[in-house]
Amino acid sequence: MPVADGADPRATPLEVGDVAADFVLPDGERNEIRHSDYTAGRAAVVVFFPWAFSSVCTAELCGVRDRMPELSNDAAATVAISCDAPASLRELTRQQGLPYPVLSDHWPHGQVASAFGVFDPALGAAMRATYVLDADRVVRWRVLNAVPDARDVDDYVRVLGTL
Repeated sequence: MPVADGADPRATPLEVGDVAADFVLPDGERNEIRHSDYTAGRAAVVVFFPWAFSSVCTAELCGVRDRMPELSNDAAATVAISCDAPASLRELTRQQGLPYPVLSDHWPHGQVASAFGVFDPALGAAMRATYVLDADRVVRWRVLNAVPDARDVDDYVRVLGTL
């Protein structure tokens, strides 16, 4: 799997079959969202992105927005996570009309991204990574792209269809 340049060589991204830890992070309004409560027994798409308002990240998040009926429904839930501050994510969510939680892993900086093995300390940001988890938080699929390389939302939809 490609990994972002400068990634911490000690970081070990979760693999297919690993169990992801539950987490609590604030959204842009500083409402705390617990992953297990939000997913409530559904599969989950967890989209880590490096920076709010960058062109690739914004395009990816809007691509997820445009596929919401397939990505958040009775069988699945989607969240996006960045190490940006909540205020930045609030504005991004507002400007782009993002209907899913966009969560801040700002403080402690990158703690959840680190737990997934996708925090890049050289960048001070999460890597461009997506995990599809089943209802028990078992990793069923993942993709790690270099920072400039966008992910394909069709892949998320395809994988969810196999669960």
